[in-house]
Amino acid sequence: MLPIVFHAPGAELTRPTVAPEVREPVVIARDLVLAYGERVALTASDFDIPAGGLTALIGPNGSGKSTILNAIAGLLEPNSGRLAVLAGPRRLAAIAYVLQSTAVNEAMPVTVREVVGMGRYGSLGPFRRFTAQDRALCAVAMERLAITELASRHLDELSGGQRQRVFVAQGLAQAADLLLLDEPITGLDLPSTERIRSAIQAERRRGVTVVLTTHELADAAAADWVLLLAGRVVAAGPPDEVLVPGRLSEAYGVTFLAHGGRLMIDDPAHRSGGGLAIETRHRADPDLEGWQA
Repeated sequence: MLPIVFHAPGAELTRPTVAPEVREPVVIARDLVLAYGERVALTASDFDIPAGGLTALIGPNGSGKSTILNAIAGLLEPNSGRLAVLAGPRRLAAIAYVLQSTAVNEAMPVTVREVVGMGRYGSLGPFRRFTAQDRALCAVAMERLAITELASRHLDELSGGQRQRVFVAQGLAQAADLLLLDEPITGLDLPSTERIRSAIQAERRRGVTVVLTTHELADAAAADWVLLLAGRVVAAGPPDEVLVPGRLSEAYGVTFLAHGGRLMIDDPAHRSGGGLAIETRHRADPDLEGWQA
C-alpha cells in the first residue's frame, strides 16, 4: 500500500507492529494535533485505523469525531504531528466522504440520478462521458439504497431520510477503497436508517474500509474497531476492549455501569451522556445481529 495523503511534516512516522490477526492500517496518526484556527479540536493523539473493516468513532459532542474525518479526507491540515492515509490497489477515487448534512441549492433542478452520478466525476475523463461501468455503478448504488424509483425526482421533493440515502448512494458510486461517513443515520426515519446500515454492512463484506462517526453505542459495538474520543483518543481497539464502563466514564465524564449485558449511566440527570445513545439492541436486520454492548 502506498501513501496518497501525507500531512504535516515533523518527526518520522513509525509504522506499528501488527499482530497476525490484525489487519494492516490504512490510516496512521502519530502525535496528531487538529485545530480550527486557535481552537484545538484534537490534542496530540496516536491511532491507527485498520484496512478492510468497519471503524466507529464515538464520543461526546465536540470530541473530535468529524474533525478526524475531515483530516483523513484532506480537508483539514494537521497543526502538528503526522497523518498518513494509505491507498489500496485503486489509486483513483480512493476516498469517498459522505458529510453529515449536505447543503442543497433548491433552485437548482438536479435529480436523484444526477446527484448519484456526481460520485463518478472524479474518475471520468476531461469530457465527463459516462461509460457503461459508470452507469452500472450508479444503478447498483441506487438499488442498494432503495432510491431507484426516485431517480427522476428533484432533491427538494424528498424527505430528509431520502436525501441522506441519495448522498450515501453517491458515496458508494465512487467505488472507493476508503468510505467516510459522518453520522450517516442521525435523526433519520427507520426505513432510511435500515437501508443505510445494510449498505454499510455490504461495503464491509466487500472489503472496503468504512469509517463512520456515531452517537449510537450499538453502532460502535457492531464495528470491528473503535476510537473513543474526548478531544483526544481515550482508547482505540476492538469494541469489547474500548466500550467498557471505565473508559466510557473517562470520555463522557459520567459514571457508567454494566448490567445484564447493557451499559447504563449512573445519573438520571445525564441520561443523554453528552449525545451518547444508550440503547444497544438492534434486531431488524440479520446482518446486524449481535449489535449490543
